[in-house]
Amino acid sequence: MNKAIFSDHLNFLRKLSLRKIWNGLKIYSSFYISKWTKKANHWGMPVSISIEPTTACNLGCPECPSGLKMFSRETGNLKDSDLKNWIDQIKKHVTYINFYFQGEPFIHPQFLDLVKYASEANIYTSTSTNAHFLHDELAKKTVLSGLDRLIISIDGTTQEVYEQYRIYGKLNKVIAGTKNIIRWKKQLNSQTPHVIFQFLVVRPNEHQMEDVKKLATELEVDEVRFKTAQVYNYENGNDLIPLNESYSRYKKKSDGTYRVKNELEDHCWRMWTGCVITWDGKVVPCCFDKDATHQLGDLKLNNINTIWNSETYQGFRSQLLTGRKEIDICANCSEGTKVWGEV
Repeated sequence: MNKAIFSDHLNFLRKLSLRKIWNGLKIYSSFYISKWTKKANHWGMPVSISIEPTTACNLGCPECPSGLKMFSRETGNLKDSDLKNWIDQIKKHVTYINFYFQGEPFIHPQFLDLVKYASEANIYTSTSTNAHFLHDELAKKTVLSGLDRLIISIDGTTQEVYEQYRIYGKLNKVIAGTKNIIRWKKQLNSQTPHVIFQFLVVRPNEHQMEDVKKLATELEVDEVRFKTAQVYNYENGNDLIPLNESYSRYKKKSDGTYRVKNELEDHCWRMWTGCVITWDGKVVPCCFDKDATHQLGDLKLNNINTIWNSETYQGFRSQLLTGRKEIDICANCSEGTKVWGEV
């Protein structure tokens, strides 16, 4: 573990309270009891939440509803008043907020104001970006916002390779945005945000995995992470599936077809520890429900406590414990197949 990663871990721990720790213990103990007994016991409130700032995106990535502009749900931007209401409901027990679901967060005109409100509530904040909007002024505001973690998607170290997945993307903008963030961290003497290069491993870029580590070192990025790619039409093969099976969510069978590596055992810790909130307040199980087809509640109608402990939520947890393979959004789940690397 390098110094930057250690510092990031310490930063997270400083945001914990006795109440948050006790809540976490209740959540994790109830999960393991449920897993062993096959009965949905649930104690405590969510410890981690993803909030969607916007569904808009400037890129056209081939496996992404935002990029393909193919949502089957309403699209839009998160309202400032809604975010503040939700934060006020969850700030006593939630330890981590990821400001990302679909879309490019920095397209939201008040995005950093949203981050600042959560940060001032002593919640660890993170976001994922394609870094195309991190011009000098916005980079400075990002550092000043209190954002704790900035994940920058960089899926290639040359424009030719990068644009094969990040359609319409410009690698020079990603590098420029990264440099702006690093420079302002130094000028403001700030340890945050912890900057991560996230490299989505696909066949066109898998030969550049070592190159992205070198680039990260040159730019003084804190960490590099490799992530397996979700592919919708994988059964008969797909040009995006890496040849190196270690970095693939899929395994080639003897008949030449593919299956998901994850055996989909009847449990999922995400259903006990957190949820996703769409820009318009819909509560869904996790980030695999991109079109919000499994709505477990609506924050415009109920508070998070009511939704989290509702019969609908408990029913979904029970279904996971007895027939997870029957739930469509679980079919392409990556739990157990992500591969991490670091510099």
